[in-house]
Amino acid sequence: MSIKIERLNDQFQKEISIILQTEVKNQDIQFVTITGCEITNDLSFCKVYFTVLDDTKKESVLEALKKSASFIRSELSQRVEIRHTPELRFIYDDSIEYGNKIEKIIEKINEE
Repeated sequence: MSIKIERLNDQFQKEISIILQTEVKNQDIQFVTITGCEITNDLSFCKVYFTVLDDTKKESVLEALKKSASFIRSELSQRVEIRHTPELRFIYDDSIEYGNKIEKIIEKINEE
């Protein structure tokens, strides 16, 4: 991965987080954490990974994010100097859930 793409990934993650906190008015999106961004080498797509505090709301939050994607993209185009702003694809990041599951398994093994 090029340094430019890595820099853009970090910048997108930061800017999308700020946009969600300050610009988007949807209540479902307020407690979303952006955990990472992966922009393709041709800059056409950006996978945006997110988590939510309440796991029961992840489907409704995903729908809300999809509906807000074009607004978030237009805000990004104004904040990030890039010729073509990639299309955003939101993906629920289950790595934290996976980590918690592994942690519980280890605790259970240590108890035995």
